[in-house]
Amino acid sequence: MLIGEVAQRSGVSARMLRHYDSLGLVRPTGRTSTGYREYTAEDIRLIFQIESLRSLGLSLREVRRALDDPGFSPSGLVDDLIRQTQDRIAAETELLNRLRRIGAAEPADWAEVLETVALLRGLGSESAGRRQRAALSSAAKVPVEALVEAVLAEADPNVAGALRWALAPSGDSGVALLAEGLRSPEAAVRRRAVETVAEIPHDAATGLLREALTHPDIGVRRYAAVALGARGGTGAVPTLVDTVVEEANDVDAADALSALARDPALADRITADLVGRLADRTVTPPARRRLAQALADIPGDAASRALTELTRDRDRVVALTATYVLRLREAAPPGSRP
Repeated sequence: MLIGEVAQRSGVSARMLRHYDSLGLVRPTGRTSTGYREYTAEDIRLIFQIESLRSLGLSLREVRRALDDPGFSPSGLVDDLIRQTQDRIAAETELLNRLRRIGAAEPADWAEVLETVALLRGLGSESAGRRQRAALSSAAKVPVEALVEAVLAEADPNVAGALRWALAPSGDSGVALLAEGLRSPEAAVRRRAVETVAEIPHDAATGLLREALTHPDIGVRRYAAVALGARGGTGAVPTLVDTVVEEANDVDAADALSALARDPALADRITADLVGRLADRTVTPPARRRLAQALADIPGDAASRALTELTRDRDRVVALTATYVLRLREAAPPGSRP
């Protein structure tokens, strides 16, 4: 077949066929009766081999190497191609995400586009100081998705704090994205997600914190309980009491219980829960001391009666704690007694 017919049937342009010829990759080896060069069946088979290899991402130099060396092993080259393709996909995905974020920011002009690009680059900087400055400048200028991605990946506490501040006004959109973070297989990401949710003063965030009380990750449950307790969430009480027992964020948990106990009806319930755990023989002595200290901050007659009982406790530290707290309660002015 002549070059035009080969181009038509193979889908390889005549120009590319001439290029292959000039490189010595595939040349017409036949001749017509009038002396024109033509492609034989073997030449056409070689053309399809070249196109197949090029479809895998091989350069023409790599194609020549593969065809010229019968002993050439493709495994190493294929591994390189896999890595190159993965890098290219990652780069293209990053570009796609950046374009989506710029589009989501709805820039009015190119100046706003450039500002958004600069902030997005700042959030991805290797410098913690630059990331922090970008975070502090990002509120209402960078799409929530980019801020959530940044905060879930941020290890520096100062930068994370700035990102949480930027996300605080995000409302439903930020909470929905952070809910995905709570389902992450990485514990550090789940922790960052719940810490960020706790900073969003929104009903959706409160609802997500309630859901987090049953999260499989005990660290998430504990943090959610403390945050929910600060918002007046009564459902956090059992988890807060457990947190005191387990000596994990026990001070924060005790503070949250004290804040919730400002409601007289809830104070009696919290007292009952603490006393119940104190009576549990499986609770260790250090845990009983923490429970007694938590009980000391609970107002009301029920807590005072429980503390009076604890002055005779078998654990001397618990008994001394209860005695000391009762003296403070008796010495305090009536209006300020817990």
